Amino acid sequence: MSRVTEIRYVGYGVEDFDAERKFYADDWGLVEVEASDDVAWFKTHGHDEHHVVRVHKRESNCVEVIALAADSRDDVDTMRAKIGDAGCKIIHEPRELDSPGGGYGFRFFSPDGLPFEISSDVARGESRPMERWEGMPVKISHIVLHSPDHQAAVKFFTEVLGFKISDWLGDFMCFLRCNGAHHRIALLPGPPCLNHVAYDMLTLDDMMRGTSRLRKRGTDIRWGPGRHTAGNNTFSYFCTPGGFAVEYTSELDVVDFETHEAKVHEPGPQIMDQWGVGTGGPQTMPKAEPDPCLFQASEI
Repeated sequence: MSRVTEIRYVGYGVEDFDAERKFYADDWGLVEVEASDDVAWFKTHGHDEHHVVRVHKRESNCVEVIALAADSRDDVDTMRAKIGDAGCKIIHEPRELDSPGGGYGFRFFSPDGLPFEISSDVARGESRPMERWEGMPVKISHIVLHSPDHQAAVKFFTEVLGFKISDWLGDFMCFLRCNGAHHRIALLPGPPCLNHVAYDMLTLDDMMRGTSRLRKRGTDIRWGPGRHTAGNNTFSYFCTPGGFAVEYTSELDVVDFETHEAKVHEPGPQIMDQWGVGTGGPQTMPKAEPDPCLFQASEI
């Protein structure tokens, strides 16, 4: 079955390009792999995905693309047909990609209007073994999105993109997997927008060391440190200069993609944070607002 198998990168449009670029390179712990006057691409130290963040100067802060992986060109073509049959607007047809790393892929708008890309054959980048206490991201862990009809969004991700349900939090948050990670996408009710992007850290100590570095550089923690229930992963949340929520996480559960059985975690005390000792909470995160660039194709 042709399906999505991984997250590649998130592309952001940002009003203050220089501040966002500096944050990812100097504070967050990524490596700039290519740049021009108004675009920069960043990778992690510990994984060979060519890049995981693209920052592009524009007049509004918005999501320009969420890029996902398929295993082959045939899978890309099959996914294009399935997504078209689902009624999604295609931004461009499968083609050779001219972005850094190349590859073969197409773009489309989700039913909610967020821009996605599905690609294969992207060049692999350099990576190196990470060591405990470095406090640098290893790779993108997961992405959380809001949808005005999150139940329909769950059906789209499972029936069209090939994700499987790992867990529910009540009936309002769904955790979806596309490989052995407990979740790569999670969906919440709300206006169509990005909630946050999370990055795997090698250990809990690395999450804490990264948190320390950010605080020393002027980016304080919004929520955490803590440990979620669904996925059992640790967390600390922050905001970039452009107002996008980002997370350091570690110890996300690994499950069997084919056989893991979903369960429902009933909301209750400490269900969002098993430790219950961190600062903040969901109420201290940026308020969900419709992305200002829905159904608008990026120029790059």
